[in-house]
Order: sequence, then C-alpha cells, then structure tokens
Amino acid sequence: MIIGYTTGVYDMFHVGHLNILKRAKEQCDYLIVGVSTDELVEHDKHKHPIIPFADRCRIVEAIRYVDEVVPQIDKDKLAAYHRLPRKFHKMFVGSDWQGTPAWKLFEKQFSPLGVEIVYLPHTDGISSSILREKIN
Repeated sequence: MIIGYTTGVYDMFHVGHLNILKRAKEQCDYLIVGVSTDELVEHDKHKHPIIPFADRCRIVEAIRYVDEVVPQIDKDKLAAYHRLPRKFHKMFVGSDWQGTPAWKLFEKQFSPLGVEIVYLPHTDGISSSILREKIN
C-alpha cells in the first residue's frame, strides 16, 4: 500500500485545495492530510485563519480523497514523518514550491528514507489570500 502525505492551512476551502487532494489521492492508496493549527498559521503567516482549526479539519475529513487528517503543528516535515504512526512513501506539494530552499532540503532529508517528493500542478488564479482580498 502506498501512503501519501500532504499539508496545508485549508482556510476558505477552494478548488485549488480540492485539486491538490484529488491529484495526490490518484497517486496513493491512503492519503494523510496535515492541517495547520491556528497557532502555526498565526506564527508562520502572521494572520489568523478565518475558519477555525477544528472546522477546517472537519471540512478536509469530509473530502472523499482524504483517508486521515492530522494536525500540522510545525513545518518540520521530517519530524512529522517520525511522529506519524503510518510512514508515508510520497509527500505531495504544489509545484509553486519546487526549487525553493526549504523543499530542496526536504528532498535531501527524505531521499535516504525512500520518500518521494511529488510536485503537483498549482491551480493558478485561486488562493485563500486572493479570496481574502476579494472579501476586503
């Protein structure tokens, strides 16, 4: 069984989120999704999520492509790998992160573990930040 892992804030769930989850599930048998906690979002992005953590988890859990939801408490993907009871074989992320220093490091860290980093096409023209701007 191929286990996949991806993470996100999933605030104001939109079609870009759905596309990532669907494309990830197409490449694995079991998909684990880390949802960023409110504290992580506030610390990392300096903004408060519009939808609270528990509600975002419930929304993501309801998506048919998702098999398990776990809290993402920090951005350390290697620590998450070691924390999770099920070890993942593939980690999915949007193609907009490909080539960044952080993801080059993840590639280096996960290579000896046999975990493949899979860059999925980013859905252009939609993001929670864009939606936030439209609301304001």
